[in-house]
Amino acid sequence: MSMDTFLIFDGDCRKAIEFYAGVFKQEMPKQIMTYGENPEGSSEENKDRIIYASMPLFGQNVMFCDCAAGDEHIKGNNISLTLGLSDEGEMKRIFEALANGGEVYMPLSKTFFSELFGMVCDKYSIIWQLSKT
Repeated sequence: MSMDTFLIFDGDCRKAIEFYAGVFKQEMPKQIMTYGENPEGSSEENKDRIIYASMPLFGQNVMFCDCAAGDEHIKGNNISLTLGLSDEGEMKRIFEALANGGEVYMPLSKTFFSELFGMVCDKYSIIWQLSKT
């Protein structure tokens, strides 16, 4: 059994994948499929949008795509990803990288449930919660 996360973007999926690969020190996915590569075809408007890519992060599979052009896309309000990290230095590095161009909702600090916890919305409107384990 596994748990995957699917992140949906509005035309900036490739840039988001590059961003997350850098933040988490991962290789870019070997296969990034566009709507134009879809065997069922695609409209001209969608041909360069990403229909599917995936990247392993912390033992989980994270999948990425762009919504079809014209579809309603509500950034970031339907997902929050939680990362448990034991290395405080790496936790701070990741938090700062995600906060760059984004918005800190809760700075890293001690809480009743974690020695160190913080929440940030990155520049692609994805909400991340980081907790020291």
